[in-house]
Amino acid sequence: MEKLLDSISLPQGLRNLSPSELSQVCAEVRDELISSVLSSGGHFASSLGVTELTVALHHCFDAPHDKLVWDVGHQGYIHKILTGRRARMSSIRNFGGISGFLRRDESEYDCFGAGHAGTSISAAVGMKVALDRQGKQNYVVTIIGDGAMTAGMAFEALNHAGDLKLKNFIVVLNDNEMSISPNVGALSWLFSRAVTSKASNRARTGFKNLYKKGYLPEIIYNTIDRAEEATQGLFASAAMLFESFGFRYIGPVDGHKMDDLLLAINNARQQDVPVLIHAHTKKGKGHDQAEVDPVKWHAVSPSSGKEAQAQTVQKTAPSGQNEAPPLAIKVEPSITKKNLAITAPTYTDVFAMTLKRIAEADEKVVAITAAMAGGTGLDQFAAHFPQRYFDVGICEQHAVTFAAGMACEGLHPFCAIYSTFLQRAYDQVLHDVCIQKLPVVFAMDRSGVVGNDGETHQGVFDIAYLRTIPEIVLMSPANENEFQHMLFTASRYQAGPVAIRYPRGKGLGVSMDEEFMQLPIGKAELVSRGSEVLIITYGPMLSHGLEVSSMLKTELGISPTLINARFVKPLDKEMFATEIPRHKIICSIEDHALQGGFGSALIEYVNDQGLSSCPIMRFGVQDLFVPHASQSEQYRLNCYDPLSIFEKIKAVAVGLGKSDLRKQTVSFPG
Repeated sequence: MEKLLDSISLPQGLRNLSPSELSQVCAEVRDELISSVLSSGGHFASSLGVTELTVALHHCFDAPHDKLVWDVGHQGYIHKILTGRRARMSSIRNFGGISGFLRRDESEYDCFGAGHAGTSISAAVGMKVALDRQGKQNYVVTIIGDGAMTAGMAFEALNHAGDLKLKNFIVVLNDNEMSISPNVGALSWLFSRAVTSKASNRARTGFKNLYKKGYLPEIIYNTIDRAEEATQGLFASAAMLFESFGFRYIGPVDGHKMDDLLLAINNARQQDVPVLIHAHTKKGKGHDQAEVDPVKWHAVSPSSGKEAQAQTVQKTAPSGQNEAPPLAIKVEPSITKKNLAITAPTYTDVFAMTLKRIAEADEKVVAITAAMAGGTGLDQFAAHFPQRYFDVGICEQHAVTFAAGMACEGLHPFCAIYSTFLQRAYDQVLHDVCIQKLPVVFAMDRSGVVGNDGETHQGVFDIAYLRTIPEIVLMSPANENEFQHMLFTASRYQAGPVAIRYPRGKGLGVSMDEEFMQLPIGKAELVSRGSEVLIITYGPMLSHGLEVSSMLKTELGISPTLINARFVKPLDKEMFATEIPRHKIICSIEDHALQGGFGSALIEYVNDQGLSSCPIMRFGVQDLFVPHASQSEQYRLNCYDPLSIFEKIKAVAVGLGKSDLRKQTVSFPG
């Protein structure tokens, strides 16, 4: 039997379907999403939960003429299937494939790029103002989850939109966590339908016209208006909140009932003020395991998906007859870490285990996260120290200043925020923490390239945006054992803030010391002393340095000097002053943007001190936004995988000859 999806042109064809046909489309597209994502990996539960909502929105609005602004992108997979990317879903988050988030350059239907949460309403307000100024009557609709609604800028945007009294402006609150009593929810939805119906709108318009013409006393008009708001607030406390921002509230509506969704959306289209539709959905809807544990099934890897797929009924793949085939891009494999143990803990796990041990010995230690308990590993801390754990929602700015206040009163806060999200709180880091020299520890997970999440999530700017700030210590571990010692060192440091950057994924499988060791601030580690070539690595790039050293020794007979810098602020000036003048080929390796990164700090010091006339060869992320791909592919794309580094050093070394290396100034090719 032919799928209904295969018989219509997407998404325009959805506008002509009946509610029952739209429900059939939902069943088909949900099955395809389950089959596709379990095979390819990606965000899972969130998109399943908005299947009906997505189909209903594309039925009621004419995208891309009307603007559908999605928050984050976790909930955007159904949207992608319906907007020309159905045949390419198997490539999602793979290099050369489609992104796991929203990208303007991927589709005209992605009207605003989204990877960070809480941005959609602000973006939508800007779009609507611009469209109105051009005399365009497009609808602008933003879809935001209840988690992202905790972001401070979301409320700032609601306040602005209400103040502007924007028409044809709709916010859809996708609520998949809030507990709503069936009775209260039913009454509220009943009342919402009444006050937003055509009859109510006509009556409201009539009263407004009578008031404007002077036929209706102001006291009567205001009394009617307040009575309506108060009555709606009686049935739904959420209504009181959003009405106070100047929005007309509709809901809560069952986000999986097509008839109710269509009625709510069509009523919202008729209002002459901003509207908020409160849709109650179930995360993971349609997949039993994801419904039971939506946190675990928030995202799946291809391997975990295949295991689950073996227990799932096989789904029919889409025909995709009229769609372009997936883009295939071949990337030469890079040299992998040969000593990577399968059983090695992730850096996130090491952070969780170490912080728990530190907190057991120091009751002043507290932990803060911005809605990323599981991602940062702080869910484990919360289980042991619930009174010392604080999740402030998606409010990175608030999280940092909150930590500063705690530090003022003698606590030692560990603020666990991904590198890419700490960018959002730059002013708070500088103004509230560093100027006051407060002992706040920033645990920056997912620093460096992070793989398939793409441009919005790469943690490759934190050195540059932090090292210009006075009074902060910046460090990065070479492996998981050194990481636990750095965390312990940070817990003992009281002179000011400390930021520790560490990567996504597993450690190297090195043995872990039983006792913590306090590292001297600003001191590097001399891993091996050689001659001719000096390799200075920062953080986990020591593994690349070790591989390059091995290749240089095996193929060229060169035994380089290798330094694990550990700190970028302060630098180990004493060690560098000793070792840099001894070598003619000097290179730095970092998992960070080259502009403003560790290599830049090294060049500044060498230049200021006049230590060497040799240029420093820097390896790291080029001047670009790194696309989604595997981490090894991203290293290769930016030419700081071990093989690329070795080949560039080899080209210089072979061209000069070993004897020349000892006596000549080297100029490197671009």
